[in-house]
Amino acid sequence: MEIKALIIDDEPLAQNVIEQYALKIPQLKIAGKCHDAICANGVLQENEVDLIFLDINMPKLSGISFLKNLKQPPMVIFTTAYSDYALEGFELDAIDYLKKPFSFERFSKAFFKAHEMFLLKNKPGKDFQESPPENAFVFIKSNKKTYKVKFTEIEYIEGLGDYIQVHLQNRKIITNLSMKKMLELLPPNQFYRIHKSYIISIDKIELLEGNMVQINGKKLPVGNSYRQDFLKFINEKLAD
Repeated sequence: MEIKALIIDDEPLAQNVIEQYALKIPQLKIAGKCHDAICANGVLQENEVDLIFLDINMPKLSGISFLKNLKQPPMVIFTTAYSDYALEGFELDAIDYLKKPFSFERFSKAFFKAHEMFLLKNKPGKDFQESPPENAFVFIKSNKKTYKVKFTEIEYIEGLGDYIQVHLQNRKIITNLSMKKMLELLPPNQFYRIHKSYIISIDKIELLEGNMVQINGKKLPVGNSYRQDFLKFINEKLAD
């Protein structure tokens, strides 16, 4: 499902950063850009918008005041150079709070929070765990190169100390991302961490046996501290 987003920020550079980041995420479409609340009100009256990237410090009317005045606000991700308003932002049910300057990785994490919430709201019953489209991807840096990797290519991720190894269908990529950071980049409905050293693609599971998961003939251990939550997740899948 595609999310239509509106950028509200009085800084053209900040608008451009968000727009360029959005181009890397197939599920995200920028429906408009505004420099102030007056412009934003006009766009919202004429267009259906699912998500707002909202700056807080703007002339005439702050982002927080603007949001409080909306009767039925879309999902909101605050973007600001200041951290003073974080608590108030979350009290307004913001999805996330991005402190400028923010990286694509951090932006991606915030977006996929919104994407998961969007699926929960818009898909009936329990069947909300929609897989990302076939062409959804992530950029991974390795050895001075940047690889475009489709989520559907990934079988599992293996922790190697200060590095991780991404196991794909026909190749492997080693990068200096942490397991935690990599997990933040992955759609949570498709990937699951089963061990301190392993993140797996749910779609690539061949079988479960005891404390082991098999993917492409490779048996991976399920860590004791992850086992209970993982089994609960699998049982919920079986119940759907």
